[in-house]
Amino acid sequence: MKHQFSSHIDAQKELPSSVALFDTTLRDGAQTAGISFSVEDKKRIANRLAEFGIDWIEGGWPGASPKDDLFFEQMRGRDWQRSKLVAFGCTARPGQAVQDDRGLNLLLASGADAACIFGKSWDVHVTKALGISLQENLHLVRESVAFLKQHFDTVFFDAEHFFDGFAANESYALNVLEAAVEGGADAVVLCDTNGGSTPFPVFDVVSQVKQHLPGQVLGIHAHNDCEMSVANSVAAVRAGVSHVQGTMNGIGERCGNANLVSIIPVLQLKMGMDCGVSPERLSQLSSLSHFVNEMANRLPWLHQPFVGQNAFAHKGGIHVSAIRKQSNLYEHMDPVLVGNEPRILVSDQAGRSNILSKLQKLDPDAGLDAGNPAVADALQRIKYLESIGYAFEGADASFQLLLYRSMLKFKRHYELIRFRVYDEKRGHDLDTESEATVQVRVAGKMTHAAALGNGPVNAMDKALRAALVDAYPILETMFMTDFKVRVLTSKEATAAAVRVLIESTDGKRKWSTVGVSTDVLEATYRALNDAIEYKLVTEHVPPPEAENTDDLSGVNGKQ
Repeated sequence: MKHQFSSHIDAQKELPSSVALFDTTLRDGAQTAGISFSVEDKKRIANRLAEFGIDWIEGGWPGASPKDDLFFEQMRGRDWQRSKLVAFGCTARPGQAVQDDRGLNLLLASGADAACIFGKSWDVHVTKALGISLQENLHLVRESVAFLKQHFDTVFFDAEHFFDGFAANESYALNVLEAAVEGGADAVVLCDTNGGSTPFPVFDVVSQVKQHLPGQVLGIHAHNDCEMSVANSVAAVRAGVSHVQGTMNGIGERCGNANLVSIIPVLQLKMGMDCGVSPERLSQLSSLSHFVNEMANRLPWLHQPFVGQNAFAHKGGIHVSAIRKQSNLYEHMDPVLVGNEPRILVSDQAGRSNILSKLQKLDPDAGLDAGNPAVADALQRIKYLESIGYAFEGADASFQLLLYRSMLKFKRHYELIRFRVYDEKRGHDLDTESEATVQVRVAGKMTHAAALGNGPVNAMDKALRAALVDAYPILETMFMTDFKVRVLTSKEATAAAVRVLIESTDGKRKWSTVGVSTDVLEATYRALNDAIEYKLVTEHVPPPEAENTDDLSGVNGKQ
């Protein structure tokens, strides 16, 4: 045990001062179930990664698909200041001269700045999967790297299944690395391909490899099957690795890859290492994460460390009171460093500190304090509304309107007279037809509108905005992007109250609103009403004089 502790200390003395980042979102990440990047998606992601400052951007495997071939062809005109494009492949196939291997020659023709190839480092994979001798595999690794080095300034070698191979046959796994180094590999990357490793063994293995190959650049490529990929990558860096591979948001096959969105701030902010990302670019990390999610057509993970909407969210009143005095009392870092921000949640656990924080942000010049009547009024409204099923954690727009009401600063922009929704189905196999009619009063003038929709909610949305758009043309840019229904209690079955959450956008920003009722259409209307009112309020559209009366009730009218 004493000897093991000593080796850890020695490895820590060799901690690299800088780390090169290698992104494989476009190749490994594209293998995620449910994700399919178009060529245009890949180009946009690659350029965004380059703007952020990623050192190496792996674009795909030339020859593996027409999509990858077209991507590399269209990227020939790239104008990246710092980042380099990498083409991925494997060692030459057995039984032919390396220079005649089609895969290697496609790498040369890709127009990439560098090549990354993988080879077998687990002896059972060599003899069972490839069906060749251990010596022949070493020859393929050495000669494949050497052939590519004649044409590329930089060649990386990914030692596939290295940690499993090292555990099964330590000497052979090291021989594979030696063969790659002899071929001229600029970095040999230790891959936890099955994702089954844990940090302490990773640290020990990397430390031994570091001693076996002094002066050689080592890399880590970890998968997340044990939810250890970030920890394993950090442990490898502590042991001397200076090249880290991963993906944005940790996407990848099975359980994903090491998440660069977490690794970058851990290395740079927590460990003081240089990842080549300036503070200005690091502050774009949250937007980069969201951008990749958009390209992948994935909803963001709200609790994702560093960049998630709830990563710096505070719900308990004691926590909020503390962070208003000193943020690091309940925040491990300043969220602004990664482009995020603190978020004060409001719920039935809310205290005056939560409400006051929100009110002060809403109206910083009002000089509000904890004794202001608006604070008590807002707190009373929230606790009552949440007792009947409202939830404001995911509906900031509805909550902001509630605060305006408590501050006596909310005035309606229109009055609903009535709405009616028809939903008709003719025949077993025919689609349902939905139509909504809405009557509203704006500035004393009655307006009636009807609309057909793809379902009753869509019809109501279209009819309501059609009735208002003449008075408020700005609503033309607004539309619904998401609609969720939650049954609040199961024991009442179809008579239960439901909560409707709606997400809206105007193409520049998004906001969420909530409505609750035992009638799903009534709940939907309440959420839609809030969405429209929020748009008009935040765009500073004045309500007409005829409707210029305080709405001091709850959410969307009387409660």
